[in-house]
Amino acid sequence: MIRLYDTLTGDVRPLAQRDEGKVSLYACGPTVYDHPHLGHARQAMTYDVMRRYFEWRGLAVHHVANVTDIDDKIIARAQAENTTESTVATEWKQVYDDVMDALGILRPHDRPHATEYVEEMVEFIQTLIDNGSAYAIDSGVYLRVHTVDGYGDLVHRSLDDLRKGAGARVEVDDTKEDPLDFALWKAAKPGEPTWPSPWGDGRPGWHIECVAMSLGILGDGFDLHGGGNDLVFPHHTNERAEAIAAGRDFARHWAHNAMLNISGEKMSKSLGNFTTIQTLLDEHPDNARALRLALLQTHYRKVMELNPDVMAQSREGLKRLNAMVRKASSAAVALDGPDRDATAIAAFKAAMDDDLGTPEGVATMFETIRRANAALDAGDDSAAMLVATAIDLAGAMGLDVEPDGIDSGGDSSDPEINALVSARTEARANKDFAEADRIRDELTARGIVVEDTPNGPVWHRS
Repeated sequence: MIRLYDTLTGDVRPLAQRDEGKVSLYACGPTVYDHPHLGHARQAMTYDVMRRYFEWRGLAVHHVANVTDIDDKIIARAQAENTTESTVATEWKQVYDDVMDALGILRPHDRPHATEYVEEMVEFIQTLIDNGSAYAIDSGVYLRVHTVDGYGDLVHRSLDDLRKGAGARVEVDDTKEDPLDFALWKAAKPGEPTWPSPWGDGRPGWHIECVAMSLGILGDGFDLHGGGNDLVFPHHTNERAEAIAAGRDFARHWAHNAMLNISGEKMSKSLGNFTTIQTLLDEHPDNARALRLALLQTHYRKVMELNPDVMAQSREGLKRLNAMVRKASSAAVALDGPDRDATAIAAFKAAMDDDLGTPEGVATMFETIRRANAALDAGDDSAAMLVATAIDLAGAMGLDVEPDGIDSGGDSSDPEINALVSARTEARANKDFAEADRIRDELTARGIVVEDTPNGPVWHRS
């Protein structure tokens, strides 16, 4: 049974499924106006891993992640560049898609754009006005927060507590009935894109966008709503409030990933430690997989520390996975055999079923790699089963096996390298270790790593 921490209830509980064998997942997507950063990577990868694991467990997942393509920041960028909001959103969505593809993050099954759902948002807001939960003033339409039972339950705070800090997180407007009341619809301003509505031209508020899209695609009472824990208030709190006020069943379960520290400090533009995903990808050819491994080794609800040492350690970890595959290939052991090691599978399931325990899941994968290598060295019949199991567990977490530059002494793809490797092997057989070391040094200088296995040397590019 899969159990996840629920932000609303404050405990780890079974993931309630509306439909047996299926999971409906809505994860907040990007506002597309600039380069995505490592915080975006952590959020997207958290729900990518959830989805992959649910599917590995045999569940049919319907994954929805929105694209916010109208927002104050998009408008500001369009004005600064003397272009349109649509142009800005289209350009930066492509940038976002490119880096997420590079990270191996599966594209959601549905990717609704906010501007595609304005009509549904207007209808939703009208429902709230009609039942007295919302009101219109000159600046727009606002939700009456005090009419929503349990408004602060997602952050476990009372209305009075939330009002004390309302100015910091909710737009200040002296004409509102309550400082906590938030915009469902923003009245038109000069130079901004607008849509028609019964309350005058304007554009939707941020929170109503996700409500209209999630309920419109997944339906009432969908299983799981996810996002970063910086979205718990006000965004997710206000989404939930809108649905409750309209008498709709919203998410059954709330999941939130923690934030990211860069070299001991919370990542932020103001601190100057803001790192884009593309910058990290450009630093090393295997950083996409290394970032995933680093993220997996920290539980999704814990603040993650990311620095060059962490990335280097992750790349070293990947070498263990790649080396096992090379060793198995050299020994002519199938990588995709049908059998799996029951002990490893059971340990992996136990870890991942318990609030997506990826650190323990990764540990199980590496222990299986260790056992597979030992079996390969011993020529044991269990080697094929253990290799297939390790690759299967890696795949369940999105870690593709990509042993870059796999080549072996029997591969004629580079005759010159093969000749050097053969010469080194002959020197070792003749106990001419000085010559063997000289050749190895030459290979190292050429970026070639030679691994000696019971089935002969295997080489690959470093």
